[in-house]
Amino acid sequence: MNDPFLYELSFEELEQTCKACRACSLCQTRTNVVFGVGNRNADILFVGEGPGEQEDLTGEPFVGRAGQLLDLYLKAFDLPRESVYITNIVKCRPPKNRDPLPEEEAACIGFLERQIELIQPKLIVCLGRIAAMKLIKPDFRIMKEHGVWFERGGIPIMATLHPAALLRDPGKKEIAFEDFKNLLKKREDLA
Repeated sequence: MNDPFLYELSFEELEQTCKACRACSLCQTRTNVVFGVGNRNADILFVGEGPGEQEDLTGEPFVGRAGQLLDLYLKAFDLPRESVYITNIVKCRPPKNRDPLPEEEAACIGFLERQIELIQPKLIVCLGRIAAMKLIKPDFRIMKEHGVWFERGGIPIMATLHPAALLRDPGKKEIAFEDFKNLLKKREDLA
């Protein structure tokens, strides 16, 4: 974790500290910090790369078109949104929805590390290659390694295609569907 001070914070304190953060230039263009939403005791943690326009406006992750698609997958697999926790690598929207820069990820990763520590999920799912490259391995190949389980800090972790990528290429929705089936099987195996 990049800031040892964050280790000491409760969930509420962490969120307030995040909302006041000015550690990188993303703070200059944000409307809202998008800290995360869901069950703070969730078994499954979903991590995307960063908020988009709708998320920046509402302060909640995955509420735009990609979020609506994620909700359909959650519903299809009987995973109520309120039963999981959803967050991002960076908590402020990168301009024009570009990929977060390494220095932006570095400035924000401590918040995610503490969220993981506080939530103590049984499984982590990276939504897209950016999150997978940060949390699984830097050379992660989403089309080759989606649905494959790795381990991070003793927690099983995998990646699936980002819902926005599925909107751009609907032919890949079946891939994500299979990854969600894999997720449920892994959860059953751990039960």
